Amino acid sequence: MAVTVIGVDGAALPPGGAEALAQARLVVGGKRHLDAHAPDQAKRLELGPLEPALNALSALSGDEQGVVLASGDPGFFGAVRALRERGVRCAVLPATSSVQRLMARAGRSWDDVVVVSAHGRDLSAAINVCRARPAVAVLTAPKSGPAQIASGLTGWRRTMIVGEDLGGPNESVVTIDPADAAKRGWFEPNVVLCLANADEVPSRGWIAGGEPVPPATGWALSEDEFSHRDGMITKVEVRAVALAKLAPRPGTLVWDVGAGSGSVAVECARMGAATIAVESDEAQVVRMVTNAAGHGVDVRIVEGKAPQALRELPKPDSIFVGGGGNEVVTACAHAGASRVVVALAALDRVGPTRETLRSAGYEVEGVQLAASRLAELPDGSSRLEAANPVVLVSGRKKA
Repeated sequence: MAVTVIGVDGAALPPGGAEALAQARLVVGGKRHLDAHAPDQAKRLELGPLEPALNALSALSGDEQGVVLASGDPGFFGAVRALRERGVRCAVLPATSSVQRLMARAGRSWDDVVVVSAHGRDLSAAINVCRARPAVAVLTAPKSGPAQIASGLTGWRRTMIVGEDLGGPNESVVTIDPADAAKRGWFEPNVVLCLANADEVPSRGWIAGGEPVPPATGWALSEDEFSHRDGMITKVEVRAVALAKLAPRPGTLVWDVGAGSGSVAVECARMGAATIAVESDEAQVVRMVTNAAGHGVDVRIVEGKAPQALRELPKPDSIFVGGGGNEVVTACAHAGASRVVVALAALDRVGPTRETLRSAGYEVEGVQLAASRLAELPDGSSRLEAANPVVLVSGRKKA
């Protein structure tokens, strides 16, 4: 039994493709690929659920040849993985992937582009990457296409480039604002490029997809790395523990409520998460804009008072509450996040906060952080200088 996976991109088949099809006993693929390329003598199996196709290919014996027709490069988010998981060794004859075609049509380099797939998974992770990163290509799926992606980008400044039926008779490449993309229908199959700045020429990098996260400069940055009002910033030691509890990462969305100078939001964004910072103080909002720009991250800033300002925001994965009373904690506890972290200076708020999170279904932990830093004395010796203690109350939903 031998299986050859052939990429199809609307042009001629890759070298060796015609010969493999001529010898095939079984050809598996989508209807349009079968109609275009399957020979008359071969048995056809149209792809719907993947399992019947894998069973049929595995059942081939002896010298029987099988062929799988797949769009673009079958080794790039394609059929090759499923075949190898079933133990089927295969020869691969790739064509040009849809992402390559779209980037060529856009006339843009793409070594900086993060590529995510919306196939067989919740679209929110792909949308969160689009919210967080400046250049993202999304391999779409039915009901997880350009319109749905565009709807999730409200509040973020983005431009979308949509490639429809690339290499096919209905090929089209459209540059469009997300607000307009959300209102119209799109021909399938399609692929989306989401850009923070459509005209920017990306700097020369060294690793595909842009700089890795977490960044090389580390996390829990010094207070000096942020513009902030004297003392009005989440301290380094507290921020380090909060980040561990929030678990920011690509594909997630973090709210920073009562964000102040936005140090937590900026740190989460530096670790690849999409972030929304909510703050009612106009002066602090200005500082947040400066801090986000200074660290090269995209933080969506919502100027308003919680909990009212939270009502129209997209569902978060994690929430940091840096300010606000129990009304704010209650609203955050019922926002649907899997993790909530609340920073408290007043001890009498610890009990109510813990009970609020527990009643919302969270497993609750708490830790008091009282760091003492080395400070230099006039004679060159050192003493310990204590910072004000902070209690972090954290809740995590059971998986």
